Amino acid sequence: MANKKVGLFFGSFNPIHIGHLIIANYMANYTELDEVWFVVSPQNPFKDKKNLGNMYDRLEMVNLAIEGAERLRVSDIEFSLPQPSYTIDTLIHLVEKYPTREFALIMGEDNLANFHKWKNADIILRDYPIIVYPRPDYDGGELKQHPSVTITETPVMELSSTFVRQAVKAGKSIQFYVPDKVIEFIDKKGLYLR
Repeated sequence: MANKKVGLFFGSFNPIHIGHLIIANYMANYTELDEVWFVVSPQNPFKDKKNLGNMYDRLEMVNLAIEGAERLRVSDIEFSLPQPSYTIDTLIHLVEKYPTREFALIMGEDNLANFHKWKNADIILRDYPIIVYPRPDYDGGELKQHPSVTITETPVMELSSTFVRQAVKAGKSIQFYVPDKVIEFIDKKGLYLR
């Protein structure tokens, strides 16, 4: 039996919203991937940690959001790695832990445009496929032509976690932006109110 192809969708998911879910569902069903794993990052080296929700809350929100989706999973692999977590280190750990999986990276065109700044970007490009979803106002830069890179026609979503957090703080409805179970969790825990 061939190895399972797993797409790794890294992010803070602070909180997860329908834009993330649409991307993951597209990748799991319209590319050669068998599964998509949401890799919840405790700390992104390019983001300010003080704006980040508790990592266990963010993990639980992803779990709630993907309940019942058979090709979507969540991973807390980075919780046990040194922080901030670098993608190359996470990939090495995942390959060791899951030798029967083939891993690919899922990223937006905005990340592809800045990919040369990543730790060991050349090794990632050499060893892993990169599956890219379009982002408004980005074209992915020169790496679009790289043989490891596949540009998809994932529906474009102009929705961000920042928008969702600001809406919660302002007392506005986030219905339809975020799955209902995630909204209940945010309300119950009083997240994003300040």
